[in-house]
Amino acid sequence: MNGNAIQELVEAISADPRLLDRLSKGVGDLLQKDAFTQGVNGQQVVWYNLNPTIMFLYPYLEQVPLIAGNAERGIAPIARVQSKGGAAAHWKTITSIDPDSVAGGVGRGQRAGAMRMNSNDLFSPFYGMGVEVPVDFETRYEAGQLTPEPLAIASQSGLRALMIKQEKMVIGGNSSLALGISPTPTVTDGASSGGTMSQGGGTLSVICVALTNDGYLRAVPNNPVTSATVVPGRIVRQNLDGSSIAFGGGSAQPSANATLSLTASHTALASVAPVSGAVAYAWFWGGVGTETLGAITTIAGIELKANPTGVQLASSLTADNSKDGLIPDGLITQMTGSTFGAVSNSYVKYTGNGVGAGGGAGTIGGGNGLTGDNAGGIVEFDALFKDRWENFRLGFKGGYILMNSQEIANITKKILQQAAGSTSLFRTSLEYNAQNIVVGRRITAYHNKYTNEDVSIEVHPWVPAGTVMFASSRVPYPMANVTNLLEFEERQGFYQIDWPLSTRQYQSGFYWDGAFKNHFTPAFGMISNLGNN
Repeated sequence: MNGNAIQELVEAISADPRLLDRLSKGVGDLLQKDAFTQGVNGQQVVWYNLNPTIMFLYPYLEQVPLIAGNAERGIAPIARVQSKGGAAAHWKTITSIDPDSVAGGVGRGQRAGAMRMNSNDLFSPFYGMGVEVPVDFETRYEAGQLTPEPLAIASQSGLRALMIKQEKMVIGGNSSLALGISPTPTVTDGASSGGTMSQGGGTLSVICVALTNDGYLRAVPNNPVTSATVVPGRIVRQNLDGSSIAFGGGSAQPSANATLSLTASHTALASVAPVSGAVAYAWFWGGVGTETLGAITTIAGIELKANPTGVQLASSLTADNSKDGLIPDGLITQMTGSTFGAVSNSYVKYTGNGVGAGGGAGTIGGGNGLTGDNAGGIVEFDALFKDRWENFRLGFKGGYILMNSQEIANITKKILQQAAGSTSLFRTSLEYNAQNIVVGRRITAYHNKYTNEDVSIEVHPWVPAGTVMFASSRVPYPMANVTNLLEFEERQGFYQIDWPLSTRQYQSGFYWDGAFKNHFTPAFGMISNLGNN
């Protein structure tokens, strides 16, 4: 079945539940089920009241805003084009003409000086992505007249899950950038009371592990850290065909340990230099040799107050497992590495950790947040826009700023209020007899002062706290020969394989094969290591 047809059918079913009724064989009266309840005269037979339509109560479009697009906000979905084959997509670019600024004057009867151009040969390998959804015979028997029936649910769910995985890859997939060995922490006495670590009066040992976006997403479902939290190292996945495959889970090699002779009841401040390509840091502490996972932060610093709450030992992570060589590089890796064979020239800024480990005594990794300019703007945003204009004559018209819910709350407060304790820069006029007042504000776009363009702000589910991403949707130069700035070049679009029966279980696979291309990485930027303040 054609991949586009599958996707269109799934989206149509999702958008119009009535279509299920027309496609189904017809749902009659729900079969009566023998159910018993205790009544005044003993057990009574009652009707089993069940709605025959299954409800899908999980976010889907909210998780794939770049793949699906956002028509209300003017964001087009990432383009998909058919590949002609090969092991990688290749293209050539010219990124500057006359980089040496050869003088333009000429003498009488003479020729001008020679000008050169900067060009690049770029490439993006093809990768495959997929998921499998098994449905056993008994599941179909048990479903009865529920609709949609289990195989339809499997088709919808498999395709949606694959698209969500692809969206995560677009943000932070990392096939090529090795984070290496995490920096050794600097550990100092927090000089504040309230610490309850059992090393009080003894030697505290601290180890840090830098995480990619994939590593962070795999670890944070149980953050704050619990006994279930695991920082992923080397992952070995068992496949349905009986084979297995190994790949990096998104964690750098652990740092060397740093020690501190801790004063009883004191806290400790630990920090590292931000790691290019990392978006989070896992912290292990305790006695020397027994450092245990206690926290995951999105800045490169933390205040340690109590014994760690996890169970994973730092010694369980022994190598650099930051790369997942099975998926394409996403935007974060493209900006911080050399994905396509050349330096990205993207704007990448890591803010400092702040005082001590990010906020001094009494806070846990406060860090340096974004800075209001007391004129309705954000200092760090304006610096990025200014840099892109002066170096590339580039704005972000039609583009977007992607951020976590933490950052949208912080910038809204700093733009509307600017400084803590100050009055708002904005006023609201009300009719004297207004009965209902709706309060609360949210910044939806940011104005680029240098190109006079408004750039949409989007809260994205897979952008981590502490990181803000800037993306253009087009190359601003005329006759650039670039149809799509971001593009999936597909050897095979989304497709479904219904495997032959070998057991009493239906097995369906959902797959995609292609390259994720970014034709102009300078049109992207990132500010990271931001504190929640």
